[in-house]
Amino acid sequence: MWNKNRITELLGIEYPILQGPFGGGLSTAELTTTVSNLGGLGGFGAYTLSPQEIFDVHKAIQSKTDKPYNLNLWVSDHDIINEEYTKEQYQKAVETFKPYFDLLQTDIPSTPLPFESRFQNQLEVVLDIKPKVFSFMFGLLGENLIEDLHRQGTIVLGNATTLDEAIALEKTGVDVIVASGFESGGHRPSFLDQAELSTTGTFALIQLIKDRVKIPVVAAGGIANGRGIAGAFKLGADAVQIGTAFLATEESGALPIHKEFLFSEAAKSTTLTRAYTGRLGRGITTKITRDLLAATEKTLPFPLQTHFMGALRKAALEQQKNDLVFFWSGQIAPLLKHKKASTLMQSLIEEASELLQ
Repeated sequence: MWNKNRITELLGIEYPILQGPFGGGLSTAELTTTVSNLGGLGGFGAYTLSPQEIFDVHKAIQSKTDKPYNLNLWVSDHDIINEEYTKEQYQKAVETFKPYFDLLQTDIPSTPLPFESRFQNQLEVVLDIKPKVFSFMFGLLGENLIEDLHRQGTIVLGNATTLDEAIALEKTGVDVIVASGFESGGHRPSFLDQAELSTTGTFALIQLIKDRVKIPVVAAGGIANGRGIAGAFKLGADAVQIGTAFLATEESGALPIHKEFLFSEAAKSTTLTRAYTGRLGRGITTKITRDLLAATEKTLPFPLQTHFMGALRKAALEQQKNDLVFFWSGQIAPLLKHKKASTLMQSLIEEASELLQ
């Protein structure tokens, strides 16, 4: 049986289907629990949340399901080097993006306020609430911390975009590696090298990692139906993580216009860019991404670029100039069919079961 393997046993789930844990308000307790209640592993991205908000989300999820779910955080939650350098970057960003602010007749934000990392405080909550599954991105956790998580009964997943990252994660003692391929929507969670140099496709990455590591591997990127699941399993994946298809459902926290774009002709073209957040991420191609493909050095460090572009995004949405708005999306979006998470899950299970029986 394709759905009975070491990862379903380890995570305590019925089907080896993980829902991508979206950050930035895109995750919801409703989506997470819908997936978990149907036998998969729901996910909740919490990197923007305060410790109290994480605690509240955990309680909200527990009120809707007694099944496991995946709580996700970012080890490295900023790319800020120093204040003086940031001021120089701010001037470059103003020069680069002024035409777009002018087009929308909106003011350019002032110099961003200093940023303080939340990760250590967020981790304390994870150790307090003891989630069944905890995943992390953009870095490594210390072996002692992973041991502490294991002692409290938490299964630990690390995200890799290259073979070297997967090997490094295995050495620290994680239980599962999520192999995040080039096709994935959202941020590229690379940490050993530049994200632009860490762009291996999902199906190549699975094979490279399976050849070198012993722990289970989850295929993430370019999967939205049973055929994708079957292909990943044939190449050695123990499970799949599906993002864009779940992001497009009614239960996600994405804006209605975002979901509309995921089902539109526009979704045929996606771009990797730093222009909107300061970190490399994939979304539907816009006028800005076409104009600024090589603007890597003209953006603020993450997450300051996110705040800088917030005013432009707000004005563009209000004025319905959607070609200036960046909607996260993976390359697989043109194949999306389902608008309800329950229908999507049922379809994934039925199609995979037919192909992998």
